[in-house]
Amino acid sequence: MARAVPAPPPPDPVRDPWRDAMLLALAEAEAAVPAGDVPVGAVVLGPDGSVLARGHNEREATGDPTAHAEVLALRRAAAATGEWRLTGCTLVVTLEPCVMCAGALVQSRVERVVFGAPDEKAGATGSLWDLVRDRRLNHRPEVVQGVLGEECAARLTAFFRAR
Repeated sequence: MARAVPAPPPPDPVRDPWRDAMLLALAEAEAAVPAGDVPVGAVVLGPDGSVLARGHNEREATGDPTAHAEVLALRRAAAATGEWRLTGCTLVVTLEPCVMCAGALVQSRVERVVFGAPDEKAGATGSLWDLVRDRRLNHRPEVVQGVLGEECAARLTAFFRAR
């Protein structure tokens, strides 16, 4: 007689406080696909945890090489707060930020960056480079990696396989 396998426990918000925000970022990533953009999504959370802004890749849609999800979300968060300094804020993104986006994170003074899938080819928050934690810089955000990493990586893999 087969034994019943118990269902896994629900996610623990204390152990994984970034899961819900990453789910929002994954949903945002889907908005990039119709224009042919790589499905990367980002969400900026305010110091209180509220969603200040969202963004997804729009390079193909706009013809703008700087239209990465992170940059767009940071711009929108700055507009929403009326401040370029996003002190106390968190950027949650499905893919590890590149050099350009890591620079934007440092310049915007976010408190932390949370990402899902590592980017071994262009990642600048620990994989290929570690720009955001370079001691020579005046601001170094905390880095949290691997939140829903398998789900984030699977979405990217599916996109590139379909191409």
